[in-house]
Amino acid sequence: MEEFSRMAQDGNVHDETPGAPGGDVYDWFQRGVKLLKEGSPAAAAALLERAAAAEPESRSILEALARAQFNSRQYAQAAASFRQIVDANPAEDYAYFGLGLALWRTGDVEAAQEPLAIAVAMRPDERHYVSALKSVRATLRARREM
Repeated sequence: MEEFSRMAQDGNVHDETPGAPGGDVYDWFQRGVKLLKEGSPAAAAALLERAAAAEPESRSILEALARAQFNSRQYAQAAASFRQIVDANPAEDYAYFGLGLALWRTGDVEAAQEPLAIAVAMRPDERHYVSALKSVRATLRARREM
């Protein structure tokens, strides 16, 4: 919440380029999250990219952007966004999970294994983390047996 307060107070960044969205960074974030929830991930990603460019240190914006990128099948971009979160805060289990899934979707199953294993180690109670890791490992085993 502190991050949002700072954005609301200091985030009066207005993009004056033609076709730029109205409002400030906080408005862009709010609209992006709403678009994501409403099932428009590509539109959300476009808006959240602007917000992330204006507030590159905002974990909340970056996570929403990564989710929007993933949901709009921009897997390489989603992996890069999740990696930024992990690099900034290695205690973010959801970011490791998102990174692993995004890498898996890019076809880099080998690279997906490590972040998923970290997510599971951090939160062994999260069934979807465990399920994703098991699937990646099964895929790798099947490839080795071919």
